[in-house]
Amino acid sequence: MEWRDEGIALGLSRHGEGHALLDVLTAGHGRWRGYLHGGGSRRRASLQPGDLLDLVWRARLEDQLGSFRAESLASPAARALDDGEALGMLSALCALCLRHLPEREPVPEIHAGALELLSALPDPPRRRAAYALWELRLLAGIGFGPDFTRCALGGPTTDLGWVSPRSGRAADRALGAPWAGKLLPLPVFLRDDLPEASPADFRDALRLTGHFLALWAGREGTGDPLPPARLRLAARAERAAA
Repeated sequence: MEWRDEGIALGLSRHGEGHALLDVLTAGHGRWRGYLHGGGSRRRASLQPGDLLDLVWRARLEDQLGSFRAESLASPAARALDDGEALGMLSALCALCLRHLPEREPVPEIHAGALELLSALPDPPRRRAAYALWELRLLAGIGFGPDFTRCALGGPTTDLGWVSPRSGRAADRALGAPWAGKLLPLPVFLRDDLPEASPADFRDALRLTGHFLALWAGREGTGDPLPPARLRLAARAERAAA
C-alpha cells in the first residue's frame, strides 16, 4: 500500500530510539498518522506544527500504521517565530485537528481552510479572519456548524447580529437585542465571509466558535475542555481587544 500527497504537519512525538510518530493533515487522505524513521530529537526540532510537507506513506497492509517519507516544502512557523499570535493560531489549529478529526477520512474543506490560514499568516487582519473561518469549517465538518443563513426569530437576514448558544441559529440584531445577555455576538466578517477581522471581532469570533467546540465535546461524551493551545489563543485575543 502506498500513496503520495501534500500535508500539513500537526505533531511529531517520540517513538522508540531515535524515531517518531508523525501526524499530518492531507488534502486527499485527511488526518493521518505514520512512523517516521529517523525522526529523533534533531528532526523534531526542525519540523514544526504547520510545516508543509511532501509525503509518501507506505505499509504492507492498508490498516497498518505504516511509515512516512517526509520532505519539507515550507515552514510558516519558522517565518513567524517572533509573532506570538501567528504561532498561537498554528498551535491551536493543530491541536483542534488532533482533538476532533477522525483518522483517514478526507476533509477537503478543512484542509483548504488551513492552507488559506497559512498563506494569510503575515497579515494580521487577514489571518484573524482566516483562522476564525477555519474553525467554522471545522464545526461544519464535525456536524455542529452554526446557521447564519436565516433569523431564528423570523426576522430579516440583512442584519443578523446574534447567535443562539443552544441552537446555533442566528438572529436579527434588533429583534435579539432584548436577549443580548443570553446570546453570542455574531461578527459581521463571519456572517458575510469577509477577508479581514479587527481584534475585537476576532475575540467575539473565538468566543462563538469556542462555545460550540466545547458544546460538541460535551455532547460527544468526552467532556474535554478546549485544548490548552486554543485556550491560550483565546486569552491572547481577549487581551488584544481590551
